[in-house]
Amino acid sequence: MSGADVNLVLRSTRVVTPDGTRPAAVAVADGRIDAVLPYGAGVPAGARLEDFGDDVLLPGFVDTHVHVNDPGRTEWEGFHTATRAAAAGGITTLLDMPLNSLPPTTTVGHLRTKQRVAAPKAHIDTGFWGGAIPSNVKDLRPLYEAGVFGFKCFLSPSGVEEFPELDQEQLARSMAEIAGFGGLLIVHAEDPRHLASAPQRGGPAYADFLASRPRDAENTAIEGLIAHARRLNARVHVLHLSSSDALPMIAAAKREGVRITVESCPHFLTLTAEEVPDGATEFKCCPPIRESANQDALWEGLADGTIDCVVSDHSPCTTDLKTPDFASAWGGISSLQLGLPAIWTEARKRGHSLDDVARWMSAAPAALAGLDRKGAIEAGRDADFAVLAPDTAFTVDPAGLFHRNQVTAYAGRTLYGVVRSTWLRGERIAADGTVGAPTGRLLARDR
Repeated sequence: MSGADVNLVLRSTRVVTPDGTRPAAVAVADGRIDAVLPYGAGVPAGARLEDFGDDVLLPGFVDTHVHVNDPGRTEWEGFHTATRAAAAGGITTLLDMPLNSLPPTTTVGHLRTKQRVAAPKAHIDTGFWGGAIPSNVKDLRPLYEAGVFGFKCFLSPSGVEEFPELDQEQLARSMAEIAGFGGLLIVHAEDPRHLASAPQRGGPAYADFLASRPRDAENTAIEGLIAHARRLNARVHVLHLSSSDALPMIAAAKREGVRITVESCPHFLTLTAEEVPDGATEFKCCPPIRESANQDALWEGLADGTIDCVVSDHSPCTTDLKTPDFASAWGGISSLQLGLPAIWTEARKRGHSLDDVARWMSAAPAALAGLDRKGAIEAGRDADFAVLAPDTAFTVDPAGLFHRNQVTAYAGRTLYGVVRSTWLRGERIAADGTVGAPTGRLLARDR
């Protein structure tokens, strides 16, 4: 320990580190973790001690899939409200998706606009994905050099006209360009031909909506993505995996050396098609929430490492856009503040530990984005923490959520895991349901 430089020591009987959970004292100096010490280590003169007792000290969570929609659709969400909700939920770093804002993050100028808007509002550290659309291949390298963490594309319509999807030729062209400078392409993988040929019936019945987004749409798109990645030796990432049918081909591609990673989301891992009431479009997302047997297989893929990480895909909208018609309602689930307890509630039932949850929701997303200072409680990392009471249950009340529009698929559910406090670079930014002033920093890719 540097001794005189340490200004804060956080102590708990349960500290989740890369080497497992153990009693420990975490020494913090200048916003970084200086050392992880035995529980009974002395506190340097002048340092403040925070003792959390048996509450669990976890690394701050990293959410690499958030639609903030700011500027342009700030009535849907915004950097102030999204990052406030994230802080309340134990998230200390998020990456903003390039669409649903106006302008989308498809040029350096648009990125700068978004950064200017975010800078004074961010409660947590915030970075940005760029977008890959048919018209901006020439903008990809400049965006990368300007600090975006990678590029998102759609293979089927995105739902907003300013962010069109890529066809297979355009996908190959963008992927080749991104691979040429060592970047990462993250993909909404649903095949438009399968979607077009699926039965399209409007109305309140969830079964009809589910039939309109078949597993084959995901499976075919992922199969093509693997083929392109193999040919180009490109880094690709499958967003919000819903179809468990795709897991064997993903696992085989990984074994072969294809540079592919995969995420899933709390709603796919905790909610099932069988429990969605008709007309309850707060459950609508694309790809959709599928059956319970599919969910079991997703958990198996998470346990064996085929699925790398769990992130929110927080995709909010105004209440009026959640009409009772599944065909016309906006698709997206708001879960920033609830992702940790939702996943922990299901994980504990399935025999997983908080070490697993920290790996899926902190270490792996940080590694995906190259955030070397985030994602773990170890010396040299940023002093970002979440303090969790893992055995305390609560019932989700939408009125208690901090995102802009209090619409959530988790309303009324009993979840385990109350976030007692959240710490960003050694400063407490949220505690017991209150969030302080914005102190987050804007992040740029540094490797």
